[in-house]
Amino acid sequence: MALFELTLVLLLIAVALTALSRRLQVPYPSLLALAGAGIAFLPFAPTIEIDPELALALFIAPVLLDAAYDTSLRDLNRYRLPLVLLALGAVVFTTAAVALVGWTMAGLPIAAAIALGAIVAPPDAVAASAVLGQFKVPHRVTAILQGESLLNDATALLIYRMAVSAAAGSILLSSAIPVILMSTVGSLAAGYVLGRLSLVTLSRIRDPASGTVVQFAGTFGVWILADRIGLSAIITIVVYAMTIARTAPRRMPARNRVSSYSVWETAVFVLNVLAFVLMGLQARLIVGRLAEQGQVEAFVFAAAVLAVVIVSRLVWVLGCGAIMRWLASFGDADRQAEAPSFRGGVLIGWCGMRGLVTLAAAFALPADFPGRDPIVLAAFSVVLGTLVLQGISLKPLLRLLRLDPDETIDREVAQARVAIMQAALEVLSGKTSNAAAVVREQFAAQRTIAENPEDAQAATEYDRLRLYAIKSQRDALEQLRIDGTIGDEAYHRLEEEIDWSELAASPPGRFQPLTT
Repeated sequence: MALFELTLVLLLIAVALTALSRRLQVPYPSLLALAGAGIAFLPFAPTIEIDPELALALFIAPVLLDAAYDTSLRDLNRYRLPLVLLALGAVVFTTAAVALVGWTMAGLPIAAAIALGAIVAPPDAVAASAVLGQFKVPHRVTAILQGESLLNDATALLIYRMAVSAAAGSILLSSAIPVILMSTVGSLAAGYVLGRLSLVTLSRIRDPASGTVVQFAGTFGVWILADRIGLSAIITIVVYAMTIARTAPRRMPARNRVSSYSVWETAVFVLNVLAFVLMGLQARLIVGRLAEQGQVEAFVFAAAVLAVVIVSRLVWVLGCGAIMRWLASFGDADRQAEAPSFRGGVLIGWCGMRGLVTLAAAFALPADFPGRDPIVLAAFSVVLGTLVLQGISLKPLLRLLRLDPDETIDREVAQARVAIMQAALEVLSGKTSNAAAVVREQFAAQRTIAENPEDAQAATEYDRLRLYAIKSQRDALEQLRIDGTIGDEAYHRLEEEIDWSELAASPPGRFQPLTT
C-alpha cells in the first residue's frame, strides 16, 4: 500500500513539474530527474530499487514502440548516411573514448572499460522523444534524432554484452561475430513475423478496450520473447512497430484506433514520468555503496566521463557533418540535401541526453564485475548530467542558433488534405440524391479550407451553423442529465457523438461556434 501511495504522490509531483517545464520551456525529463535526485537525499525519502530487466521491459518497450510506430521509413531512407554514422559510428567512437578514460584514469580492465563506454554511449529513446515532443525543431534534425534513438541502443547493447562476457572470460571475438549477425538477422525476421501475426488478431477485435489491452500485452510479449531466445529486443520491437504501423490503418476499426491512440498517449506519459523520477531516486543508493571507497575520486572520475561523453559526441557529429558537406559539394542535389548544416549539427550533437537504458545496463552488471560501483556512479552522473545540463540549455541554444522554421510537415499535411477531399468529391460525382448533395457540400467546404489555410473566410456558413447548433445540443443534453431524464451512461454516449460532430465541423484553430 505504501508503494501505491508513493506512486500517486510521484505522479502528482511529476504532473506539476511537467507544467513548470512547459512554462520554462525546458524538457520535462530534466526537471523530473533532478527532482528525483533531490528527493532521494531527504531523510524520509523511500528506497526503491529497480530490477534492470523489469525496467527495460516496463519503461523502454512501450515507449520505443510508440516512437517506432510514428517513424517514417521515407525519412530513415532519406537520411540513411547520417543515421548510420550516428547509430553505429558515434556509439563506437564514444565507447572507445570513454573506455580509454576508464582504463587510464580509473585503472579499469579493458573489458570493464569497454562495458562502461557501451553503457553511456547511446542517447536514450525515451529522453529523445520527450525532448523532441516539446520543441519545434527542423524536420531534418527531428528525423535524424528519432531514427538514431531507435537504432543506437542495439549497437551499444551488443558491445556491452560482448564486453561483460569477455570480462568473465567466456567469449572470443571469432565466435562472437557470427552470434551478432545471427541475432541481428533473427531480430529483423522475428519483428516482421510477430507484427503480421499481431495484425491478424487486432483486425478481428471490435471492442476498443480489448484491442488496446491486446496491443500492450503484445508489446511486452514481443520484448520478453525476443530477450528470452537471445535476440535483440530493441531491434525486434522496432521492426514489430513499423510492421504494424504500415498495415494497421486499413485493417483496424476506426473506433479502436482512436481509442488506442489516446490510451497510448497517456500511458507513455505516465511511464516517462515514473522512469525519470525513479531514475533520480537511485542517487542515494549509488552514493551509499561508495561510502567507504573514496567518494572524491569516484566523483572526479564520473565528471570526467560526463565531459568525455558530451565532447566526443560533438566532435563526431561536427566532424562527420563537415566531411559530408565537403563530399556533397561534388555531388548532386540529393546528397547536398542529406548533409546537415553546421547549426543543425550543433543541435544534433547537443541533443545527446542519456536515460533509462544507460542506467538499467549499469545496474545489470554482475555483483562481482570489476569496478562495478564507479561504473554505476559514472553512468548515473552521465544520465543526470546530460538531462540537466543539455536539457535545460536547449532553449537558449535554439535561440542562439536561429534555425529557420521548418514547415515541411505542415505543407505535406495541407497537400494531402486537399487530395483526400478531392478524392471524396470525385467518388460522389455520380450520385444525384439530395443526401449526396449535402455530403458533397461538406467535402467541398473542407477542400476550400484546405486550399486556403490562411484565409479566415474559407470556413463556410454550413460549418458555422453546425457549430452553433452543436452548442445548443450540448446545453440540451446537459439539462437532460440535470433534471434526471437520462443517466450518466446515456449522457456520455451522446456526448461522444456530439464531440465527433464538433471535431468534424471545426478545422484546427480555425473558428469558434457562433453565439447568440
